[in-house]
Amino acid sequence: MTNAETAPFRFFSLQVDRTRRLGPSLVRVTFTGEDLKNFASGGRDQSLSLFLPHPGQDAPVLPPLDDPDMYAILGAYRAMPHEERAVMRSYTVRAQRTEPVAEVDIDFAVHPPSPAAGAAGVGPACRWAQHAKQGDRVVVLGPAVADNTGVRFRLPEDADSVLVWGDETALPAVSAILEWLPADTRAHVYLEVPHSGDRTELATEADATVTWLVREEGAPSAVEAIAAAELPGTDPYVWIAGESGVVKALRRHFVRERGLDRRRVTFVGYWRKGLSEDALREVPDETQEEA
Repeated sequence: MTNAETAPFRFFSLQVDRTRRLGPSLVRVTFTGEDLKNFASGGRDQSLSLFLPHPGQDAPVLPPLDDPDMYAILGAYRAMPHEERAVMRSYTVRAQRTEPVAEVDIDFAVHPPSPAAGAAGVGPACRWAQHAKQGDRVVVLGPAVADNTGVRFRLPEDADSVLVWGDETALPAVSAILEWLPADTRAHVYLEVPHSGDRTELATEADATVTWLVREEGAPSAVEAIAAAELPGTDPYVWIAGESGVVKALRRHFVRERGLDRRRVTFVGYWRKGLSEDALREVPDETQEEA
């Protein structure tokens, strides 16, 4: 039986320790907090739900978090007025450290202004990340056990290679996956980013080939680049994440044109062009339509 101590996910109250600009499209925010002693990231593409305050609030507005039933808290949260309750967004745990102090890094993709982002020109999480300062408070719904369903990257035992595609929103997850891959694993990695300055050194012990597809340099589309490439090995595992329209097209390519077993293709739509995350929850997930 699952109780508050063994539940795979729970709420954690955290605060900002520091921020760092990683490039034109990424800002890293490092969080600390007493609650992190119970945080247990599974690494790779570990996801969590981040609750942020609205402008003018000093902390995210949420129901009391002492109820042992996580779903009761979420139900009460959804019943709150939209303009009052905390902003909720999904993110990847870029890194967790326990020494010398407990810390968690989350990398935020920051986008240029767009009509979909509203009058402020950018979405609320993007705006928050670019103005975050030490002491700012947040809440996350994250993992309390390392083996949890928030980790989607699951390398089959019989896989002889890995192929990864991600855009700038998936760069934190791809970086963590590469750090996790066992030594000598053959990996072909494609990263699609807006700017030349988004290129970064990626640490890994794997035998990895990384191809940067930089939009401002006129790089081919994800499908064009991957369709022209050979799959590594004879039994590859594929992980693709980012803009859901591109993810859907790539999955079709691997399953229909390459003939891969769909069970060996993990695909995650992190965002959809023209829609906020709030709006995205109200429409069908097109990355799942053929699942």
